[in-house]
Amino acid sequence: MIVEYIRYRVPDADGFEDAYRRAVVPLGNSPECLTYELSRCVDEPECYILRIEWTSAEGHLEGFRKSAHFQEFFAEIKPFVSHIEEMRHYEQVITKTEPTLFEWAGGAEALERLTATFYDLVRKDDLVGPLFAGMDPGHPRYVAMWLGEVFGGPAAYTRERGGHTHMVSKHLGKGITEQQRRRWVSLLMDAADEVGLPSDAEFRAAFAGYVEWGTRLALYFSGPNARAPKEEPVPRWGWGVAPPYKP
Repeated sequence: MIVEYIRYRVPDADGFEDAYRRAVVPLGNSPECLTYELSRCVDEPECYILRIEWTSAEGHLEGFRKSAHFQEFFAEIKPFVSHIEEMRHYEQVITKTEPTLFEWAGGAEALERLTATFYDLVRKDDLVGPLFAGMDPGHPRYVAMWLGEVFGGPAAYTRERGGHTHMVSKHLGKGITEQQRRRWVSLLMDAADEVGLPSDAEFRAAFAGYVEWGTRLALYFSGPNARAPKEEPVPRWGWGVAPPYKP
């Protein structure tokens, strides 16, 4: 992760803030952008700082800068480029931050153990097993990549598998039932216990919250009238905070 700071000194605060309210839509949809905030100086109100967390400097310069998201972003803020006083990347040296769910779970290795064990249980289950007949051997690893990205880890699923739209497309037309959804959740929780994912209440509540949220979206998108969204960022799940979503 890398942090970019862009410092502005702008005379037209209203026009500037309105432009950024529009610009942050494509910025936030970029898989390379982890989070952002625009702050205004109390002592000198014409001064602003835009802080963006990127997956990496390369993700910003090679991924975002060469994407359609950047073209949309730049079209909004172009009138204010001449007011930039600083635009640099920074690496965090000293910080007090809580770990991501990805880090707390044990990283990619722990999630791969989870999904390998989980899909072993799925294959043997009479209710949900038929949904995964002929499953790609790489499927457990792909789901681990997805969970890793959702829980704050590397954006590997977006880079290698096509992101949120690809994941949603895998559920279209499946006709998942509520009983199958509930069994899927139950088996995943059993697998989490079996592989020894952290058992503290805070982690398990956040983990269960995402699983409940995600499986209900899967149920919706498997229905007869559902269509995959054209482009949505992979949701980022934190400690007790659900990302907004309107199916």
